[in-house]
Amino acid sequence: MTLLVCCGLATLDVVQVVDHVPGANEKLVAQDLTVMFGGPAANAAATAVALGVPTVLVTALGVGPVADLVREGLQAAGVEVVDLLDGVVGSPAVSTVLVTRSTGERAVVSVNATGAADLTPNPSALDAAMAATAMLVDGHHLTAVEVLAGAVRAPVVLDGGSWKPGLGRLLAHVDHAVLSADFAMPGVAQADLLAAVAAHGPATVARTAGAGPVRIRFSGPPVELIEVSPPEVPLADVVDTLGAGDVLHGAIGAALARGVEIGDAIRGGVRHASESVRHPGARGWLTR
Repeated sequence: MTLLVCCGLATLDVVQVVDHVPGANEKLVAQDLTVMFGGPAANAAATAVALGVPTVLVTALGVGPVADLVREGLQAAGVEVVDLLDGVVGSPAVSTVLVTRSTGERAVVSVNATGAADLTPNPSALDAAMAATAMLVDGHHLTAVEVLAGAVRAPVVLDGGSWKPGLGRLLAHVDHAVLSADFAMPGVAQADLLAAVAAHGPATVARTAGAGPVRIRFSGPPVELIEVSPPEVPLADVVDTLGAGDVLHGAIGAALARGVEIGDAIRGGVRHASESVRHPGARGWLTR
């Protein structure tokens, strides 16, 4: 059976559309307000479900009103949730997101998973990992995710939003790393980044560049470098870039779970991510 397992962060996102990001001591009236679940692994999981792939999200929610809101939203999106804090009083992070109306650019403030860093996988998480036909990890809840990625028998893809302490250990279990444009590795020049990440284990390392081409390094042998250009989206059509990277990773994970080759999975993910920026939020494109 096809099954994608996404491991990582789920949040409650408070999204406000503004004319501009406020400066110091400035107050703004928002043009729109939405409260919904978010987080890279959570959005990727919802994307995969919408693309027809059964998906389990392994994350940390806990017991409480914020956790209930996030859990209900995920279940409504068709995502099966395995909670690393099952039965424990707790709360997922709350992210404040400001979307600039004229450009679709976003600013995000969140504590991420800093309060739930040392969790261990429970039996339900291990069962999901063993059943997976692909796994997506985002580097959050690193202690538990490292165990799960080491146990899975299927391809593992990393959503590399940023470098985190301990990520080098996780990369040893990653087959394909897809990095954001902001990803940086301590002590490594940007020109050497793809090769430096590949040296930790991934056979494929790709890096996005916003609306620019995605650079991909295949370890081979021989080593091959290619670029995948996204479809052009006129600036006037850009509504919201929030979650475009999550859509990219979710679509890649869904394709890998179906057995699609990584190069084709990235090309398909780029197309879905480009379409997503024409719609509000990380999942607005799903209801178009």
